[in-house]
Amino acid sequence: MSDEFRELDVQTLNGLNAWGTVSYILHLVVAVAALIPGAQMGPLLLVVALVIDLVKRGDAEGTWHASHFRWRIRTVIIAALLYLITAPLWLLLFLPGWLAWLAISIWFLYRIISGMVRLNKGLPMEIPA
Repeated sequence: MSDEFRELDVQTLNGLNAWGTVSYILHLVVAVAALIPGAQMGPLLLVVALVIDLVKRGDAEGTWHASHFRWRIRTVIIAALLYLITAPLWLLLFLPGWLAWLAISIWFLYRIISGMVRLNKGLPMEIPA
């Protein structure tokens, strides 16, 4: 990943920081709710966060913020695919399905927290090519 990013004016930088924080908080609420039985209000919040990321990622093009938009979008897509792939486990046996979804939820939570930490430090996400 190149260390060269385009310069941003203060207003744009503050806006990207604010939208990034809002998106990470929505993702975090979803991730924590996924770990608490019966607190499954997450899908709607996740769709809202995904829409924010898809709409605002163009504003971040060429900046270190762009890596955070990619990180969050990829995290949601990968988690959704993993949940869909492991959904049949719930139909076959409860425990394997629960364990698979628990593992996915913990991975999701890890990705969101690590992204929030790097955003707060003003660092891009290191996404392998």
